Amino acid sequence: MTLDTTHLNRHMTHFDGHHEIWLFGYGSLIWKADFPFLERRPACIHGWERRFWQASHDHRGTPEAPGRVVTLVRRPEAVCHGMAYRITPEVLGPLDVREKNGYLREVTTLHFLAPDEHVPGGGSPDQTRHAHAEGLVYIATEHNAAFLGEAPLDAIVEQIATAHGPSGPNRDYLLNLAEALATLGVDDPHVFALARRLRALLVPQRSAGPARGER
Repeated sequence: MTLDTTHLNRHMTHFDGHHEIWLFGYGSLIWKADFPFLERRPACIHGWERRFWQASHDHRGTPEAPGRVVTLVRRPEAVCHGMAYRITPEVLGPLDVREKNGYLREVTTLHFLAPDEHVPGGGSPDQTRHAHAEGLVYIATEHNAAFLGEAPLDAIVEQIATAHGPSGPNRDYLLNLAEALATLGVDDPHVFALARRLRALLVPQRSAGPARGER
């Protein structure tokens, strides 16, 4: 598969003829909705978990020094929380470009949460039985050319701490995601563990220049 998935997504026929489509965001789409939408609601999807296993060559890194961003990997008992957007079909074109670095549209069932609902520990199917709808989500699977896969958390943080791309520092992506999830009342152990390690790594750099303190 080529790295740029724009043309593949534009040939997909999911929800053709629909005037409105639900889109699930689990990464930067949670806090950076730079597209028009009709409605936004907290939501979750079942059977997927969020992982920093995808390279970013176009937003939070470069081809020579890619960053790391989130994708979804299958785990039957998992629940992934994020934000759902009700959009019109023409919004998908710009989103295909935004998500071109290995992400493909997939059909999924979105489960909507009450705005004031908090689900400690990421939630469970019993805690999230609410109204639902079919929608789309962009996922970068292990078959795309930018998939990096699992790595030690410290190695992931080292890469995130130094990567920088057209959309800004990779560290901002991680910290913004952690803050957005905390605001939603979601406990994502993977994201929060990385954010803690990143903050610990940055404190010595800011206080003592290039010297690195104990972590």
